[in-house]
Amino acid sequence: MTDITQLLGDEAESLLDHRCTTLSSEALQLPGSDYVDRVVAPKDLSTGVLRNMQCLFNHGRLGGSGYLSVLPVDQGVEHSAGASFAPNPLYFDPANICELAIEGGCNAVASTFGVLQSVARQYAHKIPFLVKINHNEILSYPNFYDQTLFASVDQAFDMGAAAVGATIYYGSHESRRQIQEISEAFEHAHELGMVTVLWAYLRNSDFKQDGTDYHTAADLTGQANHLAATIGADIVKQKQAVGNGGYNAIKFGKTHPKVYEELTSEHPIDLVRYQVANCYMGRAGLINSGGASSGAGDLAQAVRTAVINKRAGGMGMISGRKAFQRPMSEGVELLNAIQDVYLSDDVTIA
Repeated sequence: MTDITQLLGDEAESLLDHRCTTLSSEALQLPGSDYVDRVVAPKDLSTGVLRNMQCLFNHGRLGGSGYLSVLPVDQGVEHSAGASFAPNPLYFDPANICELAIEGGCNAVASTFGVLQSVARQYAHKIPFLVKINHNEILSYPNFYDQTLFASVDQAFDMGAAAVGATIYYGSHESRRQIQEISEAFEHAHELGMVTVLWAYLRNSDFKQDGTDYHTAADLTGQANHLAATIGADIVKQKQAVGNGGYNAIKFGKTHPKVYEELTSEHPIDLVRYQVANCYMGRAGLINSGGASSGAGDLAQAVRTAVINKRAGGMGMISGRKAFQRPMSEGVELLNAIQDVYLSDDVTIA
C-alpha cells in the first residue's frame, strides 16, 4: 500500500486530521458498497442504469467499495494528439489506453467514440466503457469556447458502453445550447440504461479578475455542479476547488454571505465539501479531475487530490495525463496510489 502520510509531507496532519464544521457529513449521501441500493435505486431511472452503475462500482481494484477510479484519455481532441501523446507515443494506439486502464485497476476507461470504437470488440467485455460524446477542438482558429457533438448516444450504446460523458462550459456564451443538447442526450442515455457523467467546467474570460482565476472557486464550481445534477448527471466531474469568492469577484450572479461565513472555510476539504453539497448532497457523485502532468511531483499531487476528495465526501478521481504521459508501469503505480487512498481505513470522512 502507498505511504499516504509520507507523500502528503507537511500537509499530512492538516489533511488527515481535519474535521469539517461547515457542512456535516451526516447530511451527505456518502459512497459505500450499498450506494446503488441506497441512493440510485430510488431515482426515476431504468433498471438498466442501476445495472450499469453497479457494473462500474464492481470493477477494478475499488470494486465493491462505492468509489471510482476512472482513466480518461479524451485529450487528443482538445489538447491535440501530439501534445497529449508525444510524452509517451505508446498511447497513440487506443489498445494501450485500454491496457493501462485494466492494468491500473480502474473501474472504467473514458475516451472518445473513435478511440473506444476502434477496439470495442477487443475490450468492451473486459472493462466498462465511458464514451465522451462532445469535445472542443482547437484546430479551428481562432479558438472559441464551445463543445460540439462528435458522437451520438446510440453509437455509444451500440458498442456496449456502460456510460456516456459530456462537457458543458458553464458561463460561456454557448452554454445555453450545450445545456439543451446534453440534457436531451442524457435523457436518451437513461432510456437506454446508460450512466451519465458530466464534465461541469467553467469557461469565461471574466472569471479572471485582478490576477486571480476563479474558474476553480468553490462557489462558482459548486453552482456548476448543481446545474449538472439538474440535467440528470449521475456523476459530476469537476476540478477540485481552489479558493472561493468567485461571485463577489466577478460581481455577477447571486450568492449568500453564509456560503462564505458558515458553509465553507479556507481549508481545501471544506471547499470540496461545498462542491459535494451542490451535487444534491451526494445523490450525484462527485469525482475530481487529476489535472495536467507536472513531472516528478505527480504522484504526491494525485494522492493529495484523492485524500481531499474522499475526506470531503466525494466518490473518486478521474486522472488521465498524470497516468498516461509517462511509462506504463509508472502510470499503473500512480493509478494504484490513488486507489490506495480510497481503500485505506486511515483516510476517513471529515
